[in-house]
Amino acid sequence: MFEQLQRLLRGDAPTPEATTPDRHRLAAAALLVTAGMMDDEFDDAERARVLELLQTKFDLDEPAARELLAEGETLAKESVDLFGFTSAIKEGFPPEERIDVIEMVWEVIYTDGELHHLETNLTRRLAGLLGVSDRESGSARLRVRRRLGIDS
Repeated sequence: MFEQLQRLLRGDAPTPEATTPDRHRLAAAALLVTAGMMDDEFDDAERARVLELLQTKFDLDEPAARELLAEGETLAKESVDLFGFTSAIKEGFPPEERIDVIEMVWEVIYTDGELHHLETNLTRRLAGLLGVSDRESGSARLRVRRRLGIDS
């Protein structure tokens, strides 16, 4: 299964429309899970937040979002780099949606109410790989903090 998912991210595998999420969404799901795992714990609250974000951002019903989350978890746990994920997102999403992905990453990071230095580093790397400026990433971070009621 993992090899099939890797082929999907590389664009080598045909994708049945009804059963396999597109590679761009899968890459986004894997990045969100990666963000949740940066502090060495992907807990139930982070998992629920990722599920909610996938449903909202991609207009998915709960079963489809759960499947996407499960596949994203598998990829995130097995992956050793971010380039495949960010390349798929750059290819599949216009610049404004890449900023949305960074905002989603900030939401996952702030789910536990704490900001770990590895999470900040991850977001900075992702922003660079996605072509999102530090300013745009910072604005996305502020929007999330306001929405979650975190003092700036």
